[in-house]
Amino acid sequence: MSAAAETSRANVNVTWIEDTGIADIPSVGGKNASLGELSRALQSAGVRVPEGFATTAGAYRAFLAANNLEPRIRKHMEDQRAGTITLRQAGAAVRELFLQATFPEDITADIQEHYRSLCERSGQAQVAVAVRSSATAEDLPDASFAGQQETFLNVAGERAVLEACRRCYASLFTDRAISYREMKGYDHLDVALSVGVQRMVRSDLGASGVMFSIDTESGFPGVVVISAAWGLGETVVQGTINPDKYQVFKPLLADQRFTPVIERQLGAKERKMVYSQGGDARTGMVETTEREQRSLVLDDREVVLLARWAAAVEQHYGRPMDMEWARDGITGELFMVQARPETVQARRSTTTFRAYHLAQPGKVLATGAAIGDAIARGQACVVRDAKDIESFVDGSVLVTRMTDPDWVPVMKRAAGIITDHGGPTSHAAIVSRELGVPAVVGTRNATEALSDGGQVTLSCAEGEEGRVYEGLLEFSVEEVDMQTLPATRTDVMVNIASPAAAFKWWRLPAAGVGLARMEFIINNLIRIHPMALVHPEKVTDPEEAALIRELTSRYPDPHEYFVDMLATGIAKIAAPFHPKPVIVRLSDFKTNEYSHLIGGSAFERAEENPMLGFRGASRYYSSHYREGFALECRALKRVREQAGFGNVIVMVPFCRTVREADQVIQAMAEHGLVRGKDGLQLYMMCEVPSNVVMAAEFAKRFDGFSIGSNDLTQLVLGVDRDSEELAGLFDERDPAVLAMIAEAISKAHAAGIKIGICGQGPSNHPDLAEFLVSQGIDSVSLNPDTYVRTVPVIAAAEARASTLRPAEPVR
Repeated sequence: MSAAAETSRANVNVTWIEDTGIADIPSVGGKNASLGELSRALQSAGVRVPEGFATTAGAYRAFLAANNLEPRIRKHMEDQRAGTITLRQAGAAVRELFLQATFPEDITADIQEHYRSLCERSGQAQVAVAVRSSATAEDLPDASFAGQQETFLNVAGERAVLEACRRCYASLFTDRAISYREMKGYDHLDVALSVGVQRMVRSDLGASGVMFSIDTESGFPGVVVISAAWGLGETVVQGTINPDKYQVFKPLLADQRFTPVIERQLGAKERKMVYSQGGDARTGMVETTEREQRSLVLDDREVVLLARWAAAVEQHYGRPMDMEWARDGITGELFMVQARPETVQARRSTTTFRAYHLAQPGKVLATGAAIGDAIARGQACVVRDAKDIESFVDGSVLVTRMTDPDWVPVMKRAAGIITDHGGPTSHAAIVSRELGVPAVVGTRNATEALSDGGQVTLSCAEGEEGRVYEGLLEFSVEEVDMQTLPATRTDVMVNIASPAAAFKWWRLPAAGVGLARMEFIINNLIRIHPMALVHPEKVTDPEEAALIRELTSRYPDPHEYFVDMLATGIAKIAAPFHPKPVIVRLSDFKTNEYSHLIGGSAFERAEENPMLGFRGASRYYSSHYREGFALECRALKRVREQAGFGNVIVMVPFCRTVREADQVIQAMAEHGLVRGKDGLQLYMMCEVPSNVVMAAEFAKRFDGFSIGSNDLTQLVLGVDRDSEELAGLFDERDPAVLAMIAEAISKAHAAGIKIGICGQGPSNHPDLAEFLVSQGIDSVSLNPDTYVRTVPVIAAAEARASTLRPAEPVR
């Protein structure tokens, strides 16, 4: 007899989890059935699940019948709907019915027998177990039921296990569970409860967390997102701490040569949950040490292993999954302790999305992790404690320290949600996504920084960082359907600076990234001048020196801080577009911009005209920056060879002479970036008039050109592009500039190399886009927010060009 058939028999009260599978949801609920499926079907993929057993839905029904609970439960629910008693009164009354009831003798015997067997398997007289609720309507594709029922940790002894099972039954009628079921349209008595009893993984001495096989914010399906914290996992699930965050690129996981970790974000992790010593409470919260707060919970080996498990689970189920994991602090072993379908992004279209745009700037009051990609505004309603939850004003922006399932009834009535604590996988984040309510979580100080009744705008439309602005700011919403865009012969690419922005635009059918700006990563994420990491002894400002030590504290070598941060930033830009080309421009800061970085003033000399000064290619082989350039090369080499992003192309900016090109190519080769080796392509920005005049010689040294229309325009016309007085003269469509562009395209094609354009011109001026098409340009790289409106212009220009001879560059 199969396990499914056996567990479906009415007289089966308890079954081993490994003897169940996904077909047994009606008997053991989604949580336990999923664990059984993992145990049974994914051992070959290395997935480990703690041993345990589960009570059945039949046992729950028998418990109700033996204690005559069903009619009394129904009466309380009817009274609550009629308004004769409150939700709180009804829930308390039903829970008391369960706690006063007793298990039938046969169910008691079966639970005790399986617990004794589990003790024998574990080699312990009274093995500690986790006792978890698993509702039969739980974890279905259309309802996550996140945290609706109770979990009891560190339970030991037969009597304690039985009591925990009874309390799990009672938790089917917590106020939050009642409210959530009614919101989802489930009849309370149609839902049964199974109780899972599993050997405790000693994550109290180790670590635990949550992971998703899809990006929970953008819906990008190519990554695994992992959250991690010290101690028991409830802190991450409930959002009481800000955990570490990791992202891994799934398509490269199968290749053992690569470690495709594209993000490592250190969380504060101020506290952790551990087993209590003495008293009635089985667990308690303690402060983490400074070392724990400053250390990443997982190393790359563990991150990749968990990601491979997540990919295997997703492949087995054929859908994105939401999982929990734990690491035993004694053995170091990793375990999967829960898997359920992801319920929000899986339902969203991959071809349509809404793009939100703030129409005006504002004063930032708080920042945190952005949940969703929308913008909301309204009156802030600060509710610091659950006991004051009834003071919430419908339609306002909920501001609180953290949420748990008790907050769901008000969360669904909020315009937006802001929390002090929690990360992207916290309760507040999960429920906000499911409700479609934008949230900014983990701000640390929102309940203090925001005034109750004050007007705020909450923006999740600016990347991974969510921002809370003062006042009611104007914004627009654009709905885009990718299937309506026409096809083009010209490769239409996008310009990307922020790694977070790359994920936001993954749905665009772009031909790749025509310009990935390294400067954004250095300026916003790294923040330190690379030479200040090579020679920290030259940084004499004590505040800057202290800040450098703080930012690099978890790296034994400060060089590694720069290389790691830059490499993961570039990899994150490359991931959504893999295997399409991603052209990464080497650093192109000017001296005044470099000097503003931490420690930068010690290495940069003041220049009268930085725009024409020590920038771009001239820095890379210079003794003043050669060691800093070596760090850039190390990062690019790591992205391609260790992370596996061979689609990354390296581009040299502001290369004035052919001799300078040779010097840069030689410097790159000395640092392991050799043109042609492992498919490495080198491109050059075509932005100095000498690049056009000497295009045939430059083409012998590079695989492609990319026209930088901003610099080319200012140098052809002799106009400072930053000058307000000369703004009227700066025009990429000036006949002289068009003549240079046409000549560059012609010479590139004559030399047999590709040429594109990555300046802002085609995004701003449709007629320029049409001119470029008429000249036969190979690619146009647009700002992402102009992609949808510019693609039809390019398609129309191509249609006209097919019937007309190429336009003259100068009319």
